[in-house]
Amino acid sequence: QVRLVESGGGLVQAGGSLRLSCVASGQSFNNYGKGWFRQAPGKEREFVAAIHRSSSTTYYGDFVEGRFTISRDNAKNTVYLQMNNLQPEDTGVYYCGQKTTPIASVESSAYDYWGQGTQVTVSS
Repeated sequence: QVRLVESGGGLVQAGGSLRLSCVASGQSFNNYGKGWFRQAPGKEREFVAAIHRSSSTTYYGDFVEGRFTISRDNAKNTVYLQMNNLQPEDTGVYYCGQKTTPIASVESSAYDYWGQGTQVTVSS
């Protein structure tokens, strides 16, 4: 059984930064694609960023515009999302997802495991 635990969320002013972490346990973390998604109240889950097993390829949502960086440390079974220049519209619950194939995806339906989420709130 895979368990994903996100952390690093919080309250930040517009223009600030946060780094989210997602630690995996239960299966070989190194073999699978990972992704970050977010969900604001009353909205559907939205793709944020994804990374292949090898870290050679990453994807980002259009709204990111160079502000976020996804990375992974396979030795620590952890994937990160560095978020800079946060804006109020970035507010939401951020979820980490893990696939059971090496290739990441921008589609939430492609992910087999999810964490419980971490709240990010950006004040104006």
